[in-house]
Amino acid sequence: MTTIEQDVTEVRTALRDTLAAHKSMYLATVGSNGPWVGGVYFAESDPFTLELVLEDSGRTLAAIRANPEVAVVVSTGTPAEPFLQARATAEVIEGDEDSMIRARLQAKVPEVAPFLGFPIKTVRLTVSSWRVTDLVKGWLPGKEITPAA
Repeated sequence: MTTIEQDVTEVRTALRDTLAAHKSMYLATVGSNGPWVGGVYFAESDPFTLELVLEDSGRTLAAIRANPEVAVVVSTGTPAEPFLQARATAEVIEGDEDSMIRARLQAKVPEVAPFLGFPIKTVRLTVSSWRVTDLVKGWLPGKEITPAA
């Protein structure tokens, strides 16, 4: 294995581990009311596909409908611990897939159950590239990783 392959493997492992260790993230949107950031629970179907639910009549979903380009941060809130940043494209999911995503989300985040009884929509985020930052490993600036890497 080359040094580059080892680096990609290490970054991909850090990405998967950080996603698995977190149940929530910050989701940034921009709509007709300007920029907005909210905390959301999420599940990952793979490292570049995140799934969540949003309030049907909320500002975040309205912004996504107007502009599906979003940004995310997965972090404990302290830069001393590994954290993730990404840009993604959001898509509202309907039909049979909606039920599967809600089940996957509830399996990872049981405390999401009360939200599922409210008027909500399921949303899928497709991440084009992650930046993985880990100060202990010396990753500052963070390491970029794409699905093709």
